[in-house]
Parts: sequence; structure tokens; C-alpha cells
Amino acid sequence: MLKLFKNFNKKDYFIIFLCFVFVFAQVYLELKIPDYMSQITVLLQSTENSMNDILLYGGYMLLCAFGSLFFAILVGYIIANFSSYFAKNLREKLFTKVLDFSLSEVKNFKTSSLITRTTNDITQVEMFIAIGLQMLIKAPITALWAITKILNKSWQWSAVTALAVVILLSLICILIIIVMPKFKIVQKLIDKLNGITRESLNGLRVIRAFNAYDYQNNKYEDVNNKLTNQQLFNQKTFAILSPAMYLVMNTLALSIYFIGAMLIEDSIMADKLVIFSDMVVFSSYAMQVIMSFLLLAMVFMFLPRAQVSALRINEVLETDSSIKDGNVTKGSKKGVVEFKNVSFKYPDAEEYVLKDISFTANKGDVVSFIGSTGSGKSTLINLVPRFYDATEGEVLVDGVNVKNYKLEALYNKIGYVSQKPVIFNMTVKDNVSYGKNGKKKTESNIINAIKVAQASEFVLKMDKKYDTMIAQGGTNISGGQKQRLSIARAIARDPEIYIFDDSFSALDYKTDYDLRRELKKHTKDATCLIVAQRIGTIMHSDKILVLDNGRCVGMGTHEELLENCDVYRQIALSQLSLEELKNAKNK
Repeated sequence: MLKLFKNFNKKDYFIIFLCFVFVFAQVYLELKIPDYMSQITVLLQSTENSMNDILLYGGYMLLCAFGSLFFAILVGYIIANFSSYFAKNLREKLFTKVLDFSLSEVKNFKTSSLITRTTNDITQVEMFIAIGLQMLIKAPITALWAITKILNKSWQWSAVTALAVVILLSLICILIIIVMPKFKIVQKLIDKLNGITRESLNGLRVIRAFNAYDYQNNKYEDVNNKLTNQQLFNQKTFAILSPAMYLVMNTLALSIYFIGAMLIEDSIMADKLVIFSDMVVFSSYAMQVIMSFLLLAMVFMFLPRAQVSALRINEVLETDSSIKDGNVTKGSKKGVVEFKNVSFKYPDAEEYVLKDISFTANKGDVVSFIGSTGSGKSTLINLVPRFYDATEGEVLVDGVNVKNYKLEALYNKIGYVSQKPVIFNMTVKDNVSYGKNGKKKTESNIINAIKVAQASEFVLKMDKKYDTMIAQGGTNISGGQKQRLSIARAIARDPEIYIFDDSFSALDYKTDYDLRRELKKHTKDATCLIVAQRIGTIMHSDKILVLDNGRCVGMGTHEELLENCDVYRQIALSQLSLEELKNAKNK
């Protein structure tokens, strides 16, 4: 928790100082009330008192009460604002940190866990600050001040009060020791519950198609029951605290009056009034001491879960991204991608996914990658935009190692179309113009990009055409339509380098052919890196790399590979006849 509070700035510390001052004033006014009560008690026992004096002290008590109420409201308002803005800034910081992560860090934390940490965990910390900070300031001040007021009254009363405090502290410590580990389990179960919910929503069609409602429901119910039972255990454990606190507090009050009665009985007549007055004041201050520890107990009810949440948040904030930003913004060439003896394996993995890959793609070249599933095609092109970094060797863009580029400058050079199209909840126009790369995107550019991507056909049939809203994840359009909008987004950037990660798989052959024909005209001055499964998509490429188990087993044109590469020939013959392959170049 203390590590998380390092995110406080000077303004935050000033607000905490103000709260300390206002709470100090609040406690001062509260503790003045028993003093005035003592004065009234003495006046009531004296024969020389006047009603005006009693009313005067009663008025002082009312002023202290209203003054204390005013400062309490003021502190509550300040801390409520403070906690809300702190949570807001922490969410922004955590979200920005996650966006900087490479794919390796995201996989290590899991998406569902990162969502929980950004929402639920920060809410727990916010609640602790909003409720606990005021109590953490007030309770020690009240307890220490009240104790100094009663120290010299009676050792018997002091001993009873000390015993009550020890019992309360012991109870709080035992509860924290029992419950603290359980809250860690709760947060992990919430992660798991979010993960299953997300999985179920994403796979809703498959669940329905395979009639797997019962299986998925049982899977969810199992985790939900575990979470419920764990929460019940925690709440039942903490439920012991409140009655125990009131039992100790009432027993203490009874003990003080019992001891006071004995002291009054054994004293001489002149001291009876003083002892009675001291007993009234002592009981008031003793209740203040106990109430202080009651406040601390309430803080400790929030603390364990907030502490667990803070640790989880800090775990994300303290994780350094493996992708470090460089300082180079421009290379000596333009549109050139070069791999020099590149090998790659995932963190903590033993086997290499790619081994000793070398090739050069010059400006205007179309370089394609083909191979069986799991051969490393997508991993290879993901090294260019630094979604991962090469384990060995160098990946160069425009003559500069990608590790030395400022990430923004590197991304400005690239138009990337992912294997699974990503569509955002915004209009068609906004989806296509998404992002920035230092180039102005006019409406004509956007319309042209949609046309080149063969998306005009369905976009113009929509109710609001280019201003039609697309649902989150593109659930109101087909897979092929999502792919075409993703391709249009890359075209609208007008980058030096295009990366297509199996981005034509959902297209029919005619649309695929038309799109590639228009794309070739539009990207003639750019470098294209294409991952594909279809021979028809890549056969006209300037260079084709054939991957098998992470190694390059063939490189050349379509005709050269048919002659020299068995792996390529087998893939090609599985899709097209020998006659179609030989005549492909003439099409």
C-alpha cells in the first residue's frame, strides 16, 4: 500500500496535511465537551451555582458539537474528492502501462486479470482511501489525546481501559491474520470469473452450436460458488468484530462505574464530589479511546482487501516492458526491411520458434511467407513492428535496427493488418481513419481506401453509408467485411511498409483477386509483407519465403519454388492442379 502512495504528488500531500489540521480541530472540539460536562457536574453539586453558568457551559458544548460536525463534513468532502481523483489518475497510469506492454507481458498477466486490476482492484483502494484515510488520521489523535486527559485520574480506571485496549488489538490482529490470505484468493477468483465470462461471451456462437450451455454454466457456477463461499467466510469472520467491540465498550463503561462506586464509598465526604466528577469525565474519555479503536477496526476491515489490491496494482506498475523505446526517428533508406540471421523464442521457452532467418525486402517489393500451421509465419512478421523482439540477429527497417527506433516513428512507417481483424465501436469512417502517423487523412483518402479494399460494395448499402456505426468487435458485419475494413485502415495510413498477417483468408476468390489487383496499383511504391495460406494470394509476389518448423526451407519466385522446393510444391499441389500452377503467371 505504501508503494502505491508513492504516486501521491505535492498537491496530494498538501490535501492530506489539510485533512490532518481539520481532523485535529474536530478532535479538539469533541474532547472539549467532556471538560464542559465536568464543569456542569460540579455546578449542579454546588449550592452557589447559577442557571446562567450552566447554560453558558451547555452553550459551549453545543458550539463544540456543531464545530466538530462542520469539520467532519469538510474533511469528508475533501477526502471523497481526493480519493476519486487519485483513483482516476491511477487508472490512467495503469491503462497506459498496459498499453506499453509487449504481447509477452500481456500473456503473463492474462487479459481478464488486467481488467480486474484496472477496475475492481483500484475501486478497493479508492474505498480504503475514502473511508480509511479519515479514520487513520482521526483515531490515533483521538486515542492519544484522550489518554493524556485520563492518565492522572485513577490507576484502577486506567488499568481497566488498558486491558480493554489490549483485548481489542488482539482481536483485530487475529482477524487480520486469518482473513488477509483469503482476500488474495478472492481477487484471483474474481480474475477467473471475469475470464470465464469473457470466454463465454466471445464463444457464444460455439456454445450454442455445440449445445454446451450446461458445461459452460457448470464451469461458471463452480467458480462463482467458490467466490461466494470465500466472501461469506470473510464477512462472517469480520461480523465477529462489531459485537465484540460493543461488548468490550459496554463492559468497560460498567467497570468504570463499578470501580467509581467503590472509590466513592471508601472516600471521605469532601472527595466524593471530585471522584464522581472524575468518573463522569473518565468514562467519556474512555469511550473516546474505545471509539478510536473501533474506527481503527473499521479501517482494518477495508485494509486486507485494499492491501491485496494494491499489491496486484503495483505488480503491473513495477513490471517493465521488454520493448524499450529507442531514440532514432529516421533511417538512411526508405521502405527496406531486412532480416539478418534472426532467431526467436518466447520468454522462458526452450525451443526456438524461428531459427536463422535472413532476407531483404526492398522498396516496392512484395514478399510473401507461406508454410504449415505453426511454422512461425505470423511470429516472423510480428518482429517488424516489435510486438516481440528478436532473440538473436537483427531486424532492420530502412537500415536501422528496429530496437533503436522510437516506437512512434517505427509505427508511423507501418500499415498493419492483423490475422484476426480488430474493429472498434465507432463509425465506418472512424474505423478506417483510426490512429495517426503524421499524415493528414482527408475524407477522399478514406473513401479511396475503402474502395481499394473492395469494401465500398457493402458500405454504400448501409443506412448511413460511411457514418454507419459498427458494433464492438464488428459483430454486425461479416468476417470478410471486417477484414476489408481492416485492410482499408492500413491503406488510409499510406505507409512505407504494409504487413498483412493472413488478412485475406475470409475473402472469396473473386474479392481476393480484385483486392490484390487494386492493392498492387496503390502500393507500388511501398513494401508489402504478406502471410497467406492460399497459393493464389502469393504466387505473383516478387519473393516467397517457405517456412517449415521455424526454418526457411525455400526462397524465390513462384516458378523457382515449384522447381526447387518440395514443401512449397506440396502446398501448391494441395490447392491447385499442376496445369493451373504453370499457367498462373499468365493470369
